[in-house]
Amino acid sequence: MLTCDTYHIPTSLPEALEMLNRYANNDVRILAGATDTLPWARQGRAGDVTGDHNVENIVDVSRVPELNGYEVKAGRVRMGSNLVFQNFLEDDTLSLHLPNMRYCAIWFADDQIRRQATLAGNLANASPAADGTPPMVALNGEVELASLAGKEIIRRQVPVTEFITGPGKTTLADNELITAVNCDSARGYGGSFEKVGQRRSLVISVACATCCVKVSGDGRRFEEIRLALGGIGPVPIRLDDAENLLRGSDVTYAAISRAAKLAPNRVASRSRRDYREDVIQGFAERAIINALADCGHNIKEKTEELAHV
Repeated sequence: MLTCDTYHIPTSLPEALEMLNRYANNDVRILAGATDTLPWARQGRAGDVTGDHNVENIVDVSRVPELNGYEVKAGRVRMGSNLVFQNFLEDDTLSLHLPNMRYCAIWFADDQIRRQATLAGNLANASPAADGTPPMVALNGEVELASLAGKEIIRRQVPVTEFITGPGKTTLADNELITAVNCDSARGYGGSFEKVGQRRSLVISVACATCCVKVSGDGRRFEEIRLALGGIGPVPIRLDDAENLLRGSDVTYAAISRAAKLAPNRVASRSRRDYREDVIQGFAERAIINALADCGHNIKEKTEELAHV
Protein backbone atom coordinates (compact mmCIF):
# COMPACT_ATOMS: atom_id res chain seq x y z
CA MET A 1 0.00 0.00 0.00
CA LEU A 2 1.26 3.47 -0.89
CA THR A 3 0.35 6.44 1.29
CA CYS A 4 1.56 10.02 1.56
CA ASP A 5 1.60 12.68 4.24
CA THR A 6 0.75 15.58 1.93
CA TYR A 7 -0.63 15.60 -1.62
CA HIS A 8 0.26 18.86 -3.37
CA ILE A 9 -1.50 20.13 -6.52
CA PRO A 10 0.35 23.21 -7.82
CA THR A 11 -1.42 25.28 -10.49
CA SER A 12 1.59 27.08 -11.97
CA LEU A 13 5.15 26.19 -12.91
CA PRO A 14 6.78 28.55 -10.36
CA GLU A 15 4.62 27.06 -7.62
CA ALA A 16 5.59 23.50 -8.61
CA LEU A 17 9.29 24.35 -8.72
CA GLU A 18 9.09 26.15 -5.38
CA MET A 19 7.66 22.95 -3.87
CA LEU A 20 10.55 20.93 -5.26
CA ASN A 21 13.01 23.38 -3.68
CA ARG A 22 11.15 23.18 -0.39
CA TYR A 23 11.08 19.36 -0.29
CA ALA A 24 14.32 18.60 -2.18
CA ASN A 25 15.95 17.00 0.87
CA ASN A 26 12.83 15.06 1.86
CA ASP A 27 10.90 12.13 0.43
CA VAL A 28 9.02 13.46 -2.61
CA ARG A 29 7.33 11.88 -5.61
CA ILE A 30 6.39 13.84 -8.75
CA LEU A 31 3.51 12.55 -10.81
CA ALA A 32 1.25 13.59 -13.68
CA GLY A 33 -0.47 10.54 -15.16
CA ALA A 34 0.49 8.38 -12.15
CA THR A 35 0.39 5.18 -14.23
CA ASP A 36 3.75 4.01 -12.89
CA THR A 37 3.30 5.04 -9.26
CA LEU A 38 1.98 1.74 -7.89
CA PRO A 39 4.43 -0.41 -9.92
CA TRP A 40 7.17 1.90 -8.62
CA ALA A 41 6.14 1.07 -5.05
CA ARG A 42 5.42 -2.63 -5.58
CA GLN A 43 8.71 -3.32 -7.33
CA GLY A 44 10.66 -2.03 -4.36
CA ARG A 45 11.77 1.24 -5.94
CA ALA A 46 9.90 3.00 -3.15
CA GLY A 47 11.45 0.95 -0.37
CA ASP A 48 10.31 -2.35 1.16
CA VAL A 49 8.41 -4.24 -1.54
CA THR A 50 6.72 -6.48 1.02
CA GLY A 51 5.43 -3.73 3.28
CA ASP A 52 3.56 -0.44 3.16
CA HIS A 53 5.41 2.60 1.92
CA ASN A 54 4.73 6.17 2.92
CA VAL A 55 5.81 9.08 0.74
CA GLU A 56 6.11 12.33 2.67
CA ASN A 57 5.12 14.52 -0.27
CA ILE A 58 3.48 13.85 -3.61
CA VAL A 59 3.55 16.74 -6.09
CA ASP A 60 0.88 16.30 -8.78
CA VAL A 61 1.77 18.53 -11.77
CA SER A 62 -1.21 17.54 -13.93
CA ARG A 63 -2.88 20.95 -13.37
CA VAL A 64 0.14 23.07 -14.30
CA PRO A 65 -0.97 24.78 -17.55
CA GLU A 66 2.60 25.56 -18.67
CA LEU A 67 3.15 21.82 -19.09
CA ASN A 68 0.25 21.28 -21.51
CA GLY A 69 0.05 21.25 -25.29
CA TYR A 70 2.68 21.21 -28.01
CA GLU A 71 4.29 23.50 -30.59
CA VAL A 72 5.88 22.87 -34.01
CA LYS A 73 8.55 25.42 -34.86
CA ALA A 74 11.73 25.52 -36.98
CA GLY A 75 11.70 21.80 -37.73
CA ARG A 76 11.28 20.77 -34.09
CA VAL A 77 8.31 19.62 -32.04
CA ARG A 78 8.08 20.80 -28.43
CA MET A 79 5.69 18.66 -26.36
CA GLY A 80 4.67 19.79 -22.89
CA SER A 81 5.43 17.20 -20.25
CA ASN A 82 1.71 16.56 -19.59
CA LEU A 83 1.18 15.33 -23.17
CA VAL A 84 -0.21 11.77 -23.07
CA PHE A 85 0.33 8.87 -25.45
CA GLN A 86 -3.27 8.96 -26.67
CA ASN A 87 -2.51 12.32 -28.31
CA PHE A 88 -0.25 10.58 -30.80
CA LEU A 89 -3.24 8.56 -32.02
CA GLU A 90 -5.84 11.31 -32.04
CA ASP A 91 -3.98 14.45 -33.08
CA ASP A 92 -3.45 14.74 -36.86
CA THR A 93 -0.63 17.29 -36.54
CA LEU A 94 1.36 15.08 -34.19
CA SER A 95 0.81 12.11 -36.51
CA LEU A 96 2.07 14.18 -39.43
CA HIS A 97 5.26 15.31 -37.71
CA LEU A 98 5.95 12.19 -35.59
CA PRO A 99 4.87 9.23 -37.76
CA ASN A 100 6.67 6.63 -35.65
CA MET A 101 4.93 7.75 -32.44
CA ARG A 102 1.46 6.83 -33.65
CA TYR A 103 2.64 3.22 -34.06
CA CYS A 104 4.43 3.36 -30.72
CA ALA A 105 1.19 4.54 -29.09
CA ILE A 106 -0.76 1.62 -30.60
CA TRP A 107 1.58 -0.78 -28.80
CA PHE A 108 1.68 1.25 -25.60
CA ALA A 109 -0.35 -0.41 -22.79
CA ASP A 110 -4.13 -0.06 -23.31
CA ASP A 111 -6.72 2.65 -23.99
CA GLN A 112 -7.13 3.69 -20.36
CA ILE A 113 -3.42 3.92 -19.61
CA ARG A 114 -2.67 5.78 -22.88
CA ARG A 115 -5.08 8.53 -21.80
CA GLN A 116 -3.13 9.04 -18.56
CA ALA A 117 0.48 8.10 -19.27
CA THR A 118 2.76 10.93 -20.36
CA LEU A 119 5.73 10.70 -22.70
CA ALA A 120 7.80 12.71 -20.20
CA GLY A 121 6.96 10.27 -17.43
CA ASN A 122 7.91 7.34 -19.65
CA LEU A 123 11.33 8.91 -20.21
CA ALA A 124 11.76 9.83 -16.53
CA ASN A 125 11.01 6.25 -15.52
CA ALA A 126 14.09 5.23 -17.56
CA SER A 127 13.08 1.61 -17.99
CA PRO A 128 15.23 -0.28 -20.53
CA ALA A 129 11.91 -1.56 -21.91
CA ALA A 130 10.24 1.87 -22.18
CA ASP A 131 8.43 2.28 -25.50
CA GLY A 132 8.81 6.06 -25.74
CA THR A 133 12.59 6.25 -25.57
CA PRO A 134 13.67 4.68 -28.92
CA PRO A 135 11.39 6.96 -31.01
CA MET A 136 12.76 10.02 -29.24
CA VAL A 137 16.35 8.81 -29.67
CA ALA A 138 15.68 8.30 -33.39
CA LEU A 139 14.37 11.88 -33.66
CA ASN A 140 17.23 13.51 -31.71
CA GLY A 141 14.99 14.04 -28.71
CA GLU A 142 15.88 16.33 -25.83
CA VAL A 143 14.41 16.63 -22.36
CA GLU A 144 13.75 20.18 -21.18
CA LEU A 145 14.41 20.56 -17.44
CA ALA A 146 13.52 23.51 -15.23
CA SER A 147 14.53 24.56 -11.74
CA LEU A 148 13.99 27.65 -9.60
CA ALA A 149 16.85 29.96 -8.54
CA GLY A 150 15.34 32.67 -6.37
CA LYS A 151 12.40 33.79 -8.49
CA GLU A 152 14.06 32.97 -11.81
CA ILE A 153 13.23 29.79 -13.73
CA ILE A 154 16.41 28.15 -15.05
CA ARG A 155 16.02 25.79 -18.02
CA ARG A 156 18.41 23.35 -19.64
CA GLN A 157 18.15 20.91 -22.53
CA VAL A 158 19.56 17.38 -22.21
CA PRO A 159 19.61 14.87 -25.11
CA VAL A 160 17.59 11.76 -24.31
CA THR A 161 20.75 9.71 -24.90
CA GLU A 162 22.43 11.62 -22.05
CA PHE A 163 19.36 12.05 -19.84
CA ILE A 164 18.91 8.30 -19.38
CA THR A 165 22.07 6.91 -17.80
CA GLY A 166 20.94 3.39 -16.90
CA PRO A 167 17.94 1.35 -15.72
CA GLY A 168 15.84 3.70 -13.60
CA LYS A 169 18.57 6.35 -13.63
CA THR A 170 18.53 9.83 -15.16
CA THR A 171 20.33 13.15 -14.81
CA LEU A 172 17.22 14.77 -13.31
CA ALA A 173 18.18 16.71 -10.17
CA ASP A 174 16.03 16.71 -7.02
CA ASN A 175 14.93 20.29 -7.60
CA GLU A 176 14.23 19.88 -11.33
CA LEU A 177 11.05 19.18 -13.24
CA ILE A 178 10.65 17.94 -16.81
CA THR A 179 8.76 20.72 -18.57
CA ALA A 180 8.86 19.45 -22.16
CA VAL A 181 10.23 16.89 -24.59
CA ASN A 182 11.65 18.28 -27.84
CA CYS A 183 12.48 16.34 -31.00
CA ASP A 184 12.94 16.69 -34.75
CA SER A 185 9.88 16.88 -36.95
CA ALA A 186 9.72 13.91 -39.34
CA ARG A 187 7.11 15.41 -41.63
CA GLY A 188 7.29 13.70 -45.02
CA TYR A 189 8.77 10.53 -43.54
CA GLY A 190 7.19 7.12 -43.13
CA GLY A 191 7.27 5.73 -39.61
CA SER A 192 7.13 2.39 -37.82
CA PHE A 193 7.48 0.76 -34.42
CA GLU A 194 8.02 -2.96 -33.79
CA LYS A 195 7.82 -4.71 -30.45
CA VAL A 196 7.89 -8.18 -28.92
CA GLY A 197 7.24 -9.36 -25.38
CA GLN A 198 6.06 -12.34 -23.39
CA ARG A 199 2.36 -11.75 -24.10
CA ARG A 200 0.20 -9.99 -26.68
CA SER A 201 -1.60 -7.40 -24.54
CA LEU A 202 -0.13 -4.86 -22.10
CA VAL A 203 3.22 -6.18 -23.25
CA ILE A 204 6.53 -5.07 -21.76
CA SER A 205 9.24 -5.05 -24.43
CA VAL A 206 11.82 -7.75 -24.62
CA ALA A 207 13.02 -5.83 -27.67
CA CYS A 208 11.66 -3.03 -29.83
CA ALA A 209 12.70 -1.07 -32.92
CA THR A 210 11.55 2.18 -34.50
CA CYS A 211 12.26 3.77 -37.86
CA CYS A 212 11.55 6.98 -39.76
CA VAL A 213 12.49 6.98 -43.42
CA LYS A 214 12.36 9.41 -46.32
CA VAL A 215 13.01 8.40 -49.95
CA SER A 216 14.15 10.49 -52.90
CA GLY A 217 11.62 12.08 -55.24
CA ASP A 218 11.95 9.23 -57.74
CA GLY A 219 11.58 6.66 -54.94
CA ARG A 220 14.87 4.94 -55.75
CA ARG A 221 17.16 6.02 -52.93
CA PHE A 222 17.13 6.41 -49.15
CA GLU A 223 17.28 10.17 -48.69
CA GLU A 224 17.21 10.05 -44.88
CA ILE A 225 16.66 7.35 -42.25
CA ARG A 226 16.43 7.26 -38.45
CA LEU A 227 16.64 3.90 -36.69
CA ALA A 228 16.76 3.11 -32.96
CA LEU A 229 16.39 0.06 -30.71
CA GLY A 230 15.18 -0.50 -27.16
CA GLY A 231 15.07 -3.35 -24.68
CA ILE A 232 18.43 -4.77 -25.79
CA GLY A 233 20.60 -3.05 -23.20
CA PRO A 234 20.52 -0.65 -20.25
CA VAL A 235 19.79 2.38 -22.48
CA PRO A 236 18.16 2.90 -25.91
CA ILE A 237 20.49 2.72 -28.90
CA ARG A 238 20.68 4.69 -32.17
CA LEU A 239 21.78 2.52 -35.11
CA ASP A 240 23.88 5.22 -36.72
CA ASP A 241 26.09 2.66 -38.50
CA ALA A 242 23.04 1.14 -40.23
CA GLU A 243 21.73 4.60 -41.06
CA ASN A 244 25.04 5.59 -42.65
CA LEU A 245 25.03 2.40 -44.70
CA LEU A 246 21.55 3.06 -46.09
CA ARG A 247 21.60 6.83 -46.50
CA GLY A 248 21.99 7.57 -50.23
CA SER A 249 21.84 3.89 -51.22
CA ASP A 250 19.25 2.26 -53.48
CA VAL A 251 16.01 1.17 -51.85
CA THR A 252 16.36 -2.60 -52.10
CA TYR A 253 15.79 -5.51 -49.76
CA ALA A 254 19.46 -6.48 -50.14
CA ALA A 255 20.55 -3.10 -48.79
CA ILE A 256 18.07 -3.29 -45.92
CA SER A 257 19.24 -6.80 -45.02
CA ARG A 258 22.90 -5.71 -44.94
CA ALA A 259 22.06 -2.81 -42.64
CA ALA A 260 19.92 -4.94 -40.30
CA LYS A 261 22.77 -7.40 -39.80
CA LEU A 262 24.55 -4.68 -37.84
CA ALA A 263 21.79 -4.65 -35.18
CA PRO A 264 22.68 -7.84 -33.24
CA ASN A 265 26.16 -6.45 -32.55
CA ARG A 266 24.56 -3.73 -30.40
CA VAL A 267 22.80 -6.11 -27.98
CA ALA A 268 24.12 -5.46 -24.46
CA SER A 269 21.46 -7.12 -22.33
CA ARG A 270 22.55 -9.42 -19.52
CA SER A 271 19.55 -11.75 -19.99
CA ARG A 272 18.13 -13.60 -23.01
CA ARG A 273 21.01 -12.23 -25.06
CA ASP A 274 20.90 -14.94 -27.76
CA TYR A 275 17.17 -14.45 -28.24
CA ARG A 276 17.52 -10.68 -28.51
CA GLU A 277 20.37 -11.00 -31.01
CA ASP A 278 18.20 -13.27 -33.14
CA VAL A 279 15.00 -11.23 -33.01
CA ILE A 280 16.45 -7.75 -33.30
CA GLN A 281 17.87 -8.31 -36.80
CA GLY A 282 14.41 -9.22 -38.08
CA PHE A 283 12.91 -6.30 -36.19
CA ALA A 284 15.34 -3.85 -37.76
CA GLU A 285 14.47 -5.19 -41.22
CA ARG A 286 10.77 -5.04 -40.60
CA ALA A 287 10.93 -1.57 -39.06
CA ILE A 288 12.61 -0.21 -42.19
CA ILE A 289 10.26 -2.04 -44.58
CA ASN A 290 7.15 -0.94 -42.69
CA ALA A 291 8.37 2.66 -42.51
CA LEU A 292 8.86 2.56 -46.29
CA ALA A 293 5.35 1.17 -46.71
CA ASP A 294 4.02 3.96 -44.48
CA CYS A 295 5.30 6.53 -46.99
CA GLY A 296 3.90 4.57 -49.92
CA HIS A 297 7.00 2.64 -51.00
CA ASN A 298 6.66 -1.15 -50.94
CA ILE A 299 9.69 -3.42 -51.22
CA LYS A 300 9.03 -5.88 -54.05
CA GLU A 301 11.69 -8.44 -53.23
CA LYS A 302 10.68 -11.50 -51.25
CA THR A 303 11.13 -11.11 -47.48
CA GLU A 304 10.59 -14.64 -46.16
CA GLU A 305 13.47 -14.15 -43.72
CA LEU A 306 11.17 -11.90 -41.66
CA ALA A 307 8.73 -14.75 -41.00
CA HIS A 308 10.62 -15.93 -37.91
CA VAL A 309 10.02 -12.63 -36.07
